[in-house]
Order: sequence, then structure tokens, then C-alpha cells
Amino acid sequence: MAEINHQDEELLDVLTRTGEKTGISKPRGLVHGDGDYHRAVHVWIYSESTQELLLQRRADCKDSWPGLWDISSAGHISAGDSSLITARRELNEELGISLPEDAFELIFVFLQECVINNGKYINNEYNDVYLVTTLAPIPLQAFTLQETEVSSVKYIFWGEYKSLLANEHEEYVPYDVSGQYGQLFDIIEQRYKDNTEARSLILQKQLSRYAPIHLAPELTGLSEADREALSYVLRASMVMDEIFYAQVWYSNPMLRDWLKEHSNASKLDQLKWMYYSINKSPWSCLDENKAFLTTADSSLKLLVDATKPVSGWKGIEYRVAFPVVKPPGANFYPPDMDKMEFELWKQTLSDSEQKAATGFFTVIRRHDDTSFSAASRSKDRVASMEPLKSNNLFIVPFSQEYRTYLVKAAELLHSAAELSDSSSLKKLLKTKADAFLSNDYYESDIAWMELDSKLDVTIGPYETYEDALFGYKATFEAFVGVRDDIATSQVKLFGDHLQDLQRNLPLDSKYKSQDVVAAPIRVIQLLYNAGDVKGPQTVAFNLPNDECIVNERGTSMVLLKNVSEAKFKHILQPISDVCIKEEQKKYVDFESFYTHTICHECCHGIGPHTIVLPSGQQSTVRLELQEFHSALEEAKADIVGLWALKFLIKQELLSKSLEKSMYVSFLAGCFRSIRFGLEEAHGKGQALQFNWLYENGAFILHSDGTFSVDFTKIEGVVESLSREILTIQARGDKNAAMSLLQSYAKMTQPLSIALEKLERIQVPVDITPIFDSADRILGQLH
Repeated sequence: MAEINHQDEELLDVLTRTGEKTGISKPRGLVHGDGDYHRAVHVWIYSESTQELLLQRRADCKDSWPGLWDISSAGHISAGDSSLITARRELNEELGISLPEDAFELIFVFLQECVINNGKYINNEYNDVYLVTTLAPIPLQAFTLQETEVSSVKYIFWGEYKSLLANEHEEYVPYDVSGQYGQLFDIIEQRYKDNTEARSLILQKQLSRYAPIHLAPELTGLSEADREALSYVLRASMVMDEIFYAQVWYSNPMLRDWLKEHSNASKLDQLKWMYYSINKSPWSCLDENKAFLTTADSSLKLLVDATKPVSGWKGIEYRVAFPVVKPPGANFYPPDMDKMEFELWKQTLSDSEQKAATGFFTVIRRHDDTSFSAASRSKDRVASMEPLKSNNLFIVPFSQEYRTYLVKAAELLHSAAELSDSSSLKKLLKTKADAFLSNDYYESDIAWMELDSKLDVTIGPYETYEDALFGYKATFEAFVGVRDDIATSQVKLFGDHLQDLQRNLPLDSKYKSQDVVAAPIRVIQLLYNAGDVKGPQTVAFNLPNDECIVNERGTSMVLLKNVSEAKFKHILQPISDVCIKEEQKKYVDFESFYTHTICHECCHGIGPHTIVLPSGQQSTVRLELQEFHSALEEAKADIVGLWALKFLIKQELLSKSLEKSMYVSFLAGCFRSIRFGLEEAHGKGQALQFNWLYENGAFILHSDGTFSVDFTKIEGVVESLSREILTIQARGDKNAAMSLLQSYAKMTQPLSIALEKLERIQVPVDITPIFDSADRILGQLH
């Protein structure tokens, strides 16, 4: 028998049984002959108006399932290629349809394991299954069929096709519709059934979890000059919103505009827009980022030249797709890039390029895929944007990616700086404007830390929660407020004793840094926020996150007192009424809640940041723990904050009256934060703490479903968890971080009991602010 020559065949990446790349590639024939795991794409075209799927008849010369009806389009992902690019290419080659990336919705990944052709063709294939949704069927004469792959195409009602597969009809490539592949039909059925009333009720219930709160702090303390500057600062803050929408997901701004435009069409459309506005995306923050919209709710786009022309037909009108599962890499990376691809590419870079690739202020793009870039969609795309390497991935600084937005924001901040009569605010606004265009935020972060102004402004890229892939990339945000001078003077104690707290941390001395700079603390009455402030609202923040500045200068923190007061009154107090044992309810008070918030933010600034690995290499906790860093850091700040309060009480720096109330208020606060969801860093970190303290007897569940604190145990248990987290961070031990979170950051029976009680009486989960003063100022500008 003649030996088969595989030399000219396409190469495929060989995967492990669980779907990871092995780094080996082999010819297609050998892959199927040896039964290697590999990747492919399935693309389904669905017509909304007729409820039909497009099928293709496979060419008779195909080596698998010749002459049978199959998926609209499919193909292997060649070695080194990406999933989305393959999906687009296969659709174009097989059917002559040219569609952009935003037409493709990844609905699930399907592992197909089968043997055909008398054992000669072994198919162990991971298939990325995409759905393209058109408003109406594409005329059959618009297709250009690839004769070696496709002999004909047809549309068929999805229910009929499902029935044919269920009955294993001999003319159709078999798929187990009772198994994983049945998701295709379940998604279509669920998406298009008439459930307007049911969806409205669900959205109303989701909205009811947020209590609307009016925030209108007095502006009387601001000088006339700063009041004039304020209007420009607010407009610059609105630009941060524009950037953040683009950072979450590449078609997010288009979806926002579509939902807003159609919000008056019906009650359901109004509810969609209201809940979208809270989440700033189609994924619900309080429901583990589960999508509350579908592509069927999305915007429509018309392509007039996606196929060969057909007389009397205007072209393909399709829904802009978004994935059911929120992309872990947001819009910082190509949506089909996995961690292995990034790590392999990173190894080819120089040290400085690696620093840029993993830095806060860059995005990663593909050479053959520019449409995801906000900059590439603007008319004045910077001509000088060159890739740092010839590899498929390359680095783009924020200053280029978001150039159109940042130029506008910089102009507004410069105008504000010209008007302000505060020297430190002038410096902040000017340096931040310059940073937007240079991508160097060092000087502006220092200026922010030194800000001493009645008008308090935080604006720029800071937090990395949205990057769930690595935790590297920063999102844009803005907080504008009026400084509360009395409250600011009252919290000076915490910053003054940061060094003492660092020296006495429950952590082996060899891991302790001796150089901790006291964190300046500013208390403000929040006037306006924008950008990365979706879903649950923050009560404080500790910045910057740049380890270089943290090591040199420490951090600064800002407390939002009016937000804290609203949360205590509308959320924490009702929670304690339901979940705390009667005799301990008296210990839940605002002072304890607020004081722990201060300590939480202080404790972000202490503990390990820059670390030395066992190999002797210097690194940072963020780089080593990657996607586990945010949740563990939030847990650290919380639990070490509780430890720190006890330490300051022992030093007689805080009143002994806090001793019991801080623990009981913390217990009530656990239920508040866990309701944010276990996909969110604060919720995940809080679940870790609650379950550790409960398991070790510091928290007690009673027969009536209420909880209390065991004051004889809690101090020791708090210290043990503080030591555990701090040690993991100091060692940069990613496996230990993953193990700790997997073991404890989960929904347990005690937590379920508490959350079910709160659900029954409908205690709000969080607040949604209404900025009366800011809205009035912005309204005067239009």
C-alpha cells in the first residue's frame, strides 16, 4: 500500500486531552490518523424572521461525511491561527460571505470524539461554535460555493433540523442533540420565544436590588474659580465613561447607543436600558456576570457588499453579537487569545517589551485583526503605531488605542487647570492631561497623592478588576467630590501609624518591608463618578496600584463618606436586623463600619507588594498571582484591616468600645459584600473570609438562622487568616492562592441560609447614585 504524503497538508496545533496547547503541531492527516486532540470552528447562520438555520451539503470528495448536510460552515484552526479569524476565513472560502468579527457570537465549545471510515479517521476535536444572526435569510444566489468543500446550501426550520438529527437521518451529519450540541437549539428556542412579561419581571427584580440614592453635596466651600473648573472636570469624567465602555467589550458602545435609542419603544426596552446603565454591559454584576441580554436584543448592522450582489436585495442585515460568557480578558486582548498563546508570545519579547505587555497602560492586539481597536475605528488613527514584534500579537499603548477620547479629555483638563485657583489641583489636572497623551502616569500619580484641594479629583486608568485573564490592565474611572475637612482631620491617625502596623504584621519578618510611607487620607462627599463604577458602588479606594510608586511613596486613599452613610442606612442596618442574633444587634453601628473601611484601605498599602522569589528574581505580587491577585488582595485588606483595628485598640489609639462592635459589624458586612457575587473580587474575597472564620468557630450559626461572633475565638482566627494570605502574597505562590480561593471562596450552606433570608425580605444589595448637583451643572452646559 502506498505511503500517504502529509508534507503539503495544513499543520494543526496538538492539544492535551483537556484542550491546552502542547506546543506541538502536526499535519492534518497525521492528527486524525493518530487521534490527536485539536481545534476547529463551527459557524451557524440563523435567520431571525424565518427561524431557519443555513445548512451546507458537504462535497462528495470530502474525507469525512461526504455528501451529507452539515453546519453552515466549519474548518480546522491551523497551527498558530486564531479561532475568530478561522471562522471568518472559512465562511468566506466556503460560502463567499465576508463578515466582520462582531457578527460572530461564541455560544459554546463542543468536544467531539468519534471514529469513522473503519477506524482510519479519528476525530478528537474541540469546536468553537459560533452563531451569526441575520434579520432575514441570505438569498441562495448570493452565495459563492467552494466546489471542493460544498456542493449546495439550503435553509431549514431549526425545529425540523433538530428532529432530523434526533432521528439520526442518514442524509445529515450526526450530532447528539440530547447532549452538549443540543445547546444550539436550546439557545435559539429560549432566545426567540415570546416571553416579554417574564423578562420584564426578571429585570424589575434585578433592578430592585439597587436602592436609588440622591447625592447632592454642598458646593458652598468651593471657590468661584474651582466652581468654574468643575464643569470642565465633569465633562472630562464623562469621557472616562466612553473609554470604559470600549474597554469592557469591543462592541459595547454600539450596544449602549442602540439600547438607549430604543429605550422608549416598550416597557421591556426601558427596563433593558435601565439595567444595562447600571452594569455598563450586557452582563449582570450581581449574578456572576451572567448575561441578562442576548444577541437578539443587540443592534443591527447592514453590509451591502458582504456577498456577490443580488438584484433587488440590499445586503446582509445582522445582529452585532456578544458572547454569552463575559470575556475574561475584556477588550484588552484579542477575544480568542488564551493564556498559553500570550505566555508563548511573551517569551519572544525583550525585558522592556515584556514589561509593556504586562503593564497597566497597554492593550494587546493582532496584526491581522485591527477591528477590535478603538483607535483603528477612529478616522485619525495614529500612523506611527507600529508593532514591537513581527509576531501575530503586538502591544498598543493606551495613548494610541484611546487617542480620540484622550485628546478630548486632555483639552478639558487643561481648561479646568487654567481656571482653578488651587495650585495642587492645577498641577494634578495638567500632569494628568499630559499623561493621557504620553502614556506615562508617574508624575500625575504623584500629583494626585499630593493633592490638597477642596475640589477633589481622581481621574485616569487605575483598577485592574476587569482584566480577569491576568489582572494586568487598568480601566479608566473618575471620582469628583468636595473634601470633608472635619472628617479628613479625624482619620489622620491611621496614616500616621502605618509603619507600626507594617512592623507588627502577622507575617515572618523576612518578608516584611521596613519602608512603608504613611498614606495620606482624604474624606470626600462624592459629587460624581464615571468609568469603572458599574454595579456595586465603592465606598473608598487606595491608589495608585503601580508597585514602583507604592514602594517609593506609598499610597493615598479617598473615602466617600456620603456613599458609606447611604450603604449603612439602606443595606447594612436591614441586614443586621435579619441576620444578626438579637443580643449582638446593638453592636452594629456606623462608626465601626466606617472605621473598618478606613483600615481596609490603609491595609492595601502594607504587606507584600514587590517581592523576591525563591529563585532570587524580583517580581510583584500582582504579576505572580495574576487572575487570583484581585480577590486575594481584597481579602487581605479586609482581614488585615480587622487585625489592625485590634492592634490599634491594644495600643490605646482607638477606643475599646470598638472591640465588639467592629467584629459584629464585620460579620454583617460579610453578607453585604458576598451578595455582589462570587465572580467579583470583593464578593469572592469576602466569602473566603466568612467561610474561614465560620469553619474555625469565630462565627456561629444559630437554629433560628441568625449569626453571632464568638468573642473568645475571633482575634486568633483573624490573625491566622491574615498570616495565611500575607504569606501566600510574600511568596508569590499562585498555586496556594488558587487552592485557598477554591477551598473557601464559595457558596456554603451558612451563607446560603443568610442570603435566602435577605432575598425573601428584599433588602437592597447596593445603591445606585443619582448625582443631582453634577447633573444640574452638566445640564446648564447643554
